[in-house]
Amino acid sequence: MISNDVIELASYEIMKQAAIDIPADYLDGIKTVAEKESEQLSGFVIKTMVKNYEAATEDRRPMCADTGLPRYYVKVGDKAQFQGGFTGIERAMRSATARATHDVPLRPNRVHPLWRTEHNNNVGINSPEVEWSFEPHVDWIDITTVHKGGLFGTDYRMLFPGDGIDGIKRFLLDTLISFGKRGLCCQPAIVGIGLGGSKDTCMQLGKQAACLRVVGDRNPDAKIAELELELMDIGNSIGMGAMGFVGSSMVVDLHIEVGHTHTGGMPISVHTFCLSSRRATARINADGSVEFRTDPKWFTPYHRRETISWEGK
Repeated sequence: MISNDVIELASYEIMKQAAIDIPADYLDGIKTVAEKESEQLSGFVIKTMVKNYEAATEDRRPMCADTGLPRYYVKVGDKAQFQGGFTGIERAMRSATARATHDVPLRPNRVHPLWRTEHNNNVGINSPEVEWSFEPHVDWIDITTVHKGGLFGTDYRMLFPGDGIDGIKRFLLDTLISFGKRGLCCQPAIVGIGLGGSKDTCMQLGKQAACLRVVGDRNPDAKIAELELELMDIGNSIGMGAMGFVGSSMVVDLHIEVGHTHTGGMPISVHTFCLSSRRATARINADGSVEFRTDPKWFTPYHRRETISWEGK
């Protein structure tokens, strides 16, 4: 039986890791972008950010003063046994968020939308957000935290089947150019695209694509994987580099996730992570031991299933 204390401790630890330590896949991606960037000012900014990451890890301080909005993605195995039910897991994660806000420290960004009141701990109504997923045949719990900015860097449009791939490209270009010109994202960024589903699902898929897949990961659908690479090249050809300066380093990687949608439409959302791609995962095993990693492994074959029943292992 996995205890609430173990869940809270694991959640607290990944809150620290996400705020302080840049994931290795993203750091490698940033260094690759820096090598390709030909514009002096953009290149200087990227190299300075790498030094900032290294200093944050050495000093055990958050890599960015704005630590975003902490949120959780939880994947529970069918065979997992845990204390206190699902509400026990939520309480443990909320407590971990409050403690980490004080200890790391995280900036207490969460306020009531109307009254601007807050509890100085990033916990409140519907905060932090928790998204759930499930996995057959296993007895562990995976908890991932993502600290994503909550102001800009996201857009949505309802396209139609006739818009096709060209419509997707047009929307991506419109969005990235708008973000870059208006300072609405911190590039180079991992870009996530959600295609299909209902409007709310489309937005969820795009955010998950940006935040829960590692640099270099490709969609298992070969045609979608090819489109990911094509759109990444397009994003880096608009003449914008780090922090909106002239350059060719808008996108570190681009991921697409899809959901079956209404026959009359093709909704699309675009999400950018940021220069501080903050994510960390803890796997809590049935015996209470905990393993930490930076690849959430969220999109399993079961997660992307199309069938009614599931026979996979």
